[in-house]
Amino acid sequence: MKEIAVAKVNDLQNGQMQQIDIADSQILLSKIKDKFYATGAFCTHYGAPLAKGVLCGETIVCPWHNACFNAIAGEQEEPPGLDSLEHFSVRIEGDRVLVQLPDEISQHRTLAMANYEPSIKDTLVVIGAGAAGTAAVEHLRQKGFQGKLILVSAEEKLPYDRTKLSKGYLQGKAKEDALLLRSCEFYDEHDIELRFGKAVTEVNVADKVIIFEDDSRLEYDSLLLATGGTARKLDVPGSDLANIFTIRQPEDATSILNIVKDVKKALIVGSSFIGMEAAASLTQQGLEVTVVSPSDVPFKKILGNKLGKMFQKLHEAQGVSFKFGTKATEFTGNGKVERAILENGEQIATDLVILGIGVEPNTSYLEGIELNEKDSSIPVNDYLQTEIDNIYAAGDIASFPYAPMGEPTRIEHWRLAAQHGRIAAANMLDNGSKTVTTVVPFFWSGQYDLKLRYVGHAEKWDEVKVDGDLDEPKFLAYYLQDNKVMAVAGVNREQEIAAISELMRGQKMPDAAAVKDTEINWLEMI
Repeated sequence: MKEIAVAKVNDLQNGQMQQIDIADSQILLSKIKDKFYATGAFCTHYGAPLAKGVLCGETIVCPWHNACFNAIAGEQEEPPGLDSLEHFSVRIEGDRVLVQLPDEISQHRTLAMANYEPSIKDTLVVIGAGAAGTAAVEHLRQKGFQGKLILVSAEEKLPYDRTKLSKGYLQGKAKEDALLLRSCEFYDEHDIELRFGKAVTEVNVADKVIIFEDDSRLEYDSLLLATGGTARKLDVPGSDLANIFTIRQPEDATSILNIVKDVKKALIVGSSFIGMEAAASLTQQGLEVTVVSPSDVPFKKILGNKLGKMFQKLHEAQGVSFKFGTKATEFTGNGKVERAILENGEQIATDLVILGIGVEPNTSYLEGIELNEKDSSIPVNDYLQTEIDNIYAAGDIASFPYAPMGEPTRIEHWRLAAQHGRIAAANMLDNGSKTVTTVVPFFWSGQYDLKLRYVGHAEKWDEVKVDGDLDEPKFLAYYLQDNKVMAVAGVNREQEIAAISELMRGQKMPDAAAVKDTEINWLEMI
């Protein structure tokens, strides 16, 4: 351990952060109410430099994907990512800020977790090892749960980062091992039992029993349903031909990568984020890409016409072709796809098809729980609790009370699923307190060199107010409805998106009229 002078007392103002180089590493120094705190300098999710984010009270907000950390203790407050920041002791001597540092500086740490105690008979089961399930089992141990804890997944793979599949992994820039979130040794160390590679076929809520496809059974006391979504497929002639894929699991992306080097043309069905990220990735792999969509611009339902046109121009500049206002109605080929026939009669030659037409909740195994008639999602209350007291639901399958919408809402975001997992875990513990679901949704998308960040949630709007330049591009787009700012999308305005996220979380956002009539300094507002 060594003590190093890293700054002068007056180098930082209250509410400021500074990244400081220490030998071959870095730390982050924060000043809050005339006191200094030192933590790791980089987000534990993808390694973003936190000094480029914002400090709101005691909360550090990552500029890339809005993970939040406590500046004093380093603990993660909001995902994405699973680990907290390392933190270091600080003292003041005269006008010098001194930090005690180990010989090797770690940027992150895993919070202490409870271990299994056989005398405690409670068994908590989490079905689904995606963002929600993975976050939930860790949070349960961090919060002191010592009963039996079992994570169930139909997939054989360890939990992985699904957000990379259509981006870096499909571009060939990431190895499959880099997708993994934790190791087998991690789960062994913390007494989290894994039951992978067996699909659940039924949950008998009356008897508190889970039944698997091999007819084996598992009893539970409390249950979290976090089975996510199933990629939609086209039920059209020829849809069973080879080289037609969805992108939901690593095997999907790996299969695509295995044939990319031998093909020239790719067809993307659907202009969703998965579809358009795949279009960008395959274009960067040298393929000739065509996108077919019933819409008239990409992302119209999510981002609106103006931003959709911006993305369309971006893709067209890279050589992507679009066929709007039509659908694929048939695929033909000799064993593998060679041609797509569109609703308008046009035929497109292709060696590869990727379906990006959304997902549907994976809830077909449930009996005895009322599902949403519209989309087969699971209605939950403010605590992510189903109509059955000891069963919770989180992530893509949950319709939860989202206050800004004023109605139950289902949102398919990786970060929100992780938020749900943590909240559900806290509420599954029998400690007399409950955590209300007051999440602020956030998602991101990377296409070529453009990084979009979106905070909030809007399914309809009265107006989209754009602050900045869509052509540069550098802007904030405000989605306004009933004099409320429902959501904000931004490109090259990372700090402001991070600040807006915190203002939404603290319910301190100005109304739509203020956003339309005033140029707001979001960093000053926090």
